[in-house]
Amino acid sequence: MQEKETRLFKFPKFQDLIIFEDDNLIVINKPPFVASLDDRNGGEVNILRLAKKYHPDAQVCHRLDKDTSGLLLIAKNPETYRLVSIEFERRRVNKVYHAIIGGTHTFDNLLVDLPILNQGNKNVSIDRANGKQAETIFNSLQYFKHYTLVECKPITGRMHQIRIHLATQHAAIVGDEMYRGKPVYLSQIKKRGFTLSKDEEELPIMKRFALHAKAVSFKIEGKSYDFEAPYPKDFATLLKQLEKYDT
Repeated sequence: MQEKETRLFKFPKFQDLIIFEDDNLIVINKPPFVASLDDRNGGEVNILRLAKKYHPDAQVCHRLDKDTSGLLLIAKNPETYRLVSIEFERRRVNKVYHAIIGGTHTFDNLLVDLPILNQGNKNVSIDRANGKQAETIFNSLQYFKHYTLVECKPITGRMHQIRIHLATQHAAIVGDEMYRGKPVYLSQIKKRGFTLSKDEEELPIMKRFALHAKAVSFKIEGKSYDFEAPYPKDFATLLKQLEKYDT
């Protein structure tokens, strides 16, 4: 489905994704359904490839899952890449994600501290014996009848960290099938006046899991950087429908 989604998805110009640029750094609001880096097949459109067309020395400083939208940092030279990498390694980059999760959950600075084992091939698991330290702080932002908008602050940067940590709290991200998160259909929340024509199949309001890299802040060479990325259309639409029909 995701490959089909990429083909259907009209990719905007790289320049239109940029929310900040100076001599050393490009910051973009990554759309969903686009990989950050080259995958093994090497044939798909990805951010690294597009960035290098825009600026030959571009290097993506970290990665977002293909379905995740939001802030992505791209260095324009090797020295900036090195400096940003050091900040990530030393856990001095403050990252804030927003997620829409199944169920009503009251998270008030909830710290999930569960080690994650990368099993390869994009599979991870919670493994207290062999996993690497992984910590995420969660705060509930907005409540609906059947869903919650949550702020997620990963302290470490493990693969699928936010997704699996939420799943351990029985609060999987909506649409995240890998962690048993169910998609949201309009017919579920709009009880009255919802009709489909006879041969029409209902599609979920959002065709991916609801996770967005909302804000990032860090400091390199004494200069502070602080960025925020607006929700993409699909995330904003889902929130709007929940505000309308699930309150």
